[in-house]
Amino acid sequence: MKIAVSTYSFGKYVDQLGLDEVIRLTKEYGAEGIDVADDSGDFEERMEKAKITAESCAKHGVELACYCVGADFINGSEGDLQAEIEKICRKVDIAEAYGFKVMRHDTAHGPRKGEVTLRSFDSNLERIVEGCRAVTQYAKSKGIVTCTENHGFFAQDSDRVEKIVNGVCDDNFGALVDIGNFMCADEAPEKAVSIMAQYAKHVHAKDFYWKSGMSDDPGEGWFKTRCKDYLKGAIIGHGVVPVRQCLRILKSAKYDGWVAIEFEGMEDNLKGVRIGIENLKKAIERS
Repeated sequence: MKIAVSTYSFGKYVDQLGLDEVIRLTKEYGAEGIDVADDSGDFEERMEKAKITAESCAKHGVELACYCVGADFINGSEGDLQAEIEKICRKVDIAEAYGFKVMRHDTAHGPRKGEVTLRSFDSNLERIVEGCRAVTQYAKSKGIVTCTENHGFFAQDSDRVEKIVNGVCDDNFGALVDIGNFMCADEAPEKAVSIMAQYAKHVHAKDFYWKSGMSDDPGEGWFKTRCKDYLKGAIIGHGVVPVRQCLRILKSAKYDGWVAIEFEGMEDNLKGVRIGIENLKKAIERS
């Protein structure tokens, strides 16, 4: 397994230091690749950013791991599925301009607006699958693998993501397995990862602190899970996510790709990334 860092993990420092310095620090701290989390700017601006970022990565010896973008095949593009598919295919073009071989996109953030008969995940599944299949078929022609991540509550549970992957039924499409995000849907990470490991195209390492929903609201920095427990982002190795166990499960499923850190804690981002890389290296070695 190789360690990457999502640019998202650097928070304010992306703007304060510039992306070139963030890429340099990624290498200095001991990671080998980056995920680019990007959905800002028009097409031309993002294509230019792709060229500049690729040049910076080449200069610092950092590989391009995964391009992470938004999508919503239910309510995106004002509910026009074909328009949303075309929009995400343009993001595939941007991923190609960077030089990425893997692109993660969302699937949906909630049921159809105003249609009370289509509130459940399963009633929206066919539409989600249609969108994912169309995008991955286009991406395949570019030599790019696509995947979706377990996040956003609506499509977060391991069984829901598994239904999407099996519905698309294409070797070019799979899952970005975020080992921490399952806790947002109140799933034990080790159980969820054991289900999803066989579909993994990319992996995110994330850690959380946890408090019972029976406790008082701990305040700033914490958010609620679906069952109203409390989570707060943590440095890898500081929280309750069984990172090493999850990595062991992934290894047993023959996953040997990227593991990218997504840091969401309240600590300084540079410290969170640096310590996270150190702890993730140890976890990979011992798993």
